[in-house]
Formats: sequence, C-alpha cells, structure tokens
Amino acid sequence: MGPVLDVVLSAGFLAAILRVSTPYVLAALGGLLAERAGVPNIALEGSMLAAACTGALVAGYSGSVAAGAVCGIAAGALLTLLLGVLHLYLGADAIIAGIGLNLLASGVTAYAVYALLGDKGGTSRLHSGALPEVRLPLIEDIPGLGTVVSGQNLMTWLALAAAPAVAWLLHRTRFGFHLRAVGEFPDAARSVGIPVRRVQFATLALSGALAGGAGVFLSMGAVSFFVTGMTAGRGYIALAAVFLGALRPWGVFLAALGFGAAEALAVQLGNLSIPSQLVSAIPYALTLLALAFFAWRRRRPARPTSPVSGVAADPATN
Repeated sequence: MGPVLDVVLSAGFLAAILRVSTPYVLAALGGLLAERAGVPNIALEGSMLAAACTGALVAGYSGSVAAGAVCGIAAGALLTLLLGVLHLYLGADAIIAGIGLNLLASGVTAYAVYALLGDKGGTSRLHSGALPEVRLPLIEDIPGLGTVVSGQNLMTWLALAAAPAVAWLLHRTRFGFHLRAVGEFPDAARSVGIPVRRVQFATLALSGALAGGAGVFLSMGAVSFFVTGMTAGRGYIALAAVFLGALRPWGVFLAALGFGAAEALAVQLGNLSIPSQLVSAIPYALTLLALAFFAWRRRRPARPTSPVSGVAADPATN
C-alpha cells in the first residue's frame, strides 16, 4: 500500500492527471454542447480518431505542426457535421449514425495510413513533430506547483480554459441561450424565430472541433505520431463523463478529470508489481461504475415533501 500512496500523493502524479485528462476534458465538453443542443454526439470517438490521423499526416508531409493541428481539428468538425446531415436532414437515428461514423473513421484512418506509408500500425516512420509545451518561468521554480503546471502541453492549457469558456458560452451569451432553447424546446424556439437547424449545426461543428482537439493531442501532444485505433474508447468514456457531470460544464469537467485520474493511476500502477490485466481494466471499470451510479441516481424516486414544512415526509406515515 505504501508504494501506491507514494505514487498518488506525488506532484508528478498530479501533473500526469492533467496531461492524461486532456482528451477526456475536450471531448466531454464537445459532447456536452451537442447534447444540450438536442443532438447526441456519439461520434466523439470517430472525430478524435479522424483528427489524430489527419493532424499527424498533415504535419508530417507539410512540416508544419500548426497546419497539422488546424487540419486535424477541422477533420473532427467535418465528421461531426456529417452526423448532423445524417440525423437532421436524412432522418437517421443519431446513435446508430454516430456508431457508424466511428466505424467509418476507424476503417478510413487505417486505410489512409497504409495507402500513404505502407504501414498498418501507424505513422511512426513519418516525422510529424509535436505541439509545444508551455513553460512558466516563475512558477516552475516553486516546489510541487512547478512540477504540476509548468511544462504541460499547449492542448492541456486549452482544455483547462475550455471549461470556463463553455460555461460562459452556455449561460452568458445569446448563442448559448438559443442552444439551450433548441435542445429543450425546439418547437418553442422555432416559434420565436430561432433558426433551430442552424444553431444545431453550429453547435455540432464546435463539438467536433473540441473532439478534434482531443484527437490532435493524442497524436501531436502525448506522442508525436499516429497509431491505428489510438483513441482506445476514450470518446465513449467522454460520453460517460457528459452524463455523470449532469450536463453541466463544471460537472462534466470534474467527471473528465476523474476518468483521467483513473487512467493516470493505471499507468503509474503498471510500474509496480500489480497484474497488468487488472491495471488496464481500471479506467473501463470506473466508467461502468460511474454509469451505474448515474442510472441509479436517475431512477431513484424522490421522497415526498410536507406541504407545510417542506421537509421530506416519511412514507410510512402516509
């Protein structure tokens, strides 16, 4: 137990949580926006995969990390917009269409890498480069704090900034008001002149861009190359964070950090004498437990309250 506590309480572990949580935070916030607009974005996994592959390939061939990041984020947005076309215009079920797009992205990215590089595993032979790390000259000299925050990847800082930005967008802007109205009462929103489909498509583009940022981090931040299937279910875990966070920006952010902490713990425990099968199952087991808790909380009946005192009444006395 001692070595495990030493790992969990170390500054390096806190830094790892921020780093590992980056794709979860970005993808989950993207899923939150789409869900609040009334279009479940099940294609988060596919958007991340498409962005990771596109970013690495473009950066490798162009020699520009910035161009790779921009093209990767655009690829994530385009795939999510395709979900909007299938669901909003062609009437396809959003969940089925999203799963289909995830499978499409998995196949297309693997084929693209093989067709361009002749490698079925990834783009390791292509020098793609990585997004820069952000150094904080004054803070990095502070013991503990410097280890945690200084030297984090640029996408990690963007993920940390995305949470307050999404909260501000949803609750402090006119577009956010329209977005929430469209997701909750689309007919009422349409009756007062809100362009429902335009708002939904704009939200899906933003959702896909955030998921694309998560994918770009995987192939150009955590490492500097693309590996076939490297998202490894993170898009689905991000969806779990959306609902575990009760569809609220800060709740989703904290849920995503929790899943990131589970993965970071699994990585750290892999260095100890613990069975690797048990360690690798930690993030997925936590996801199942979180979804079970969410389902239990949703189905738990509310206790009746007394009309006089407002205190929950005992059912046995009624």
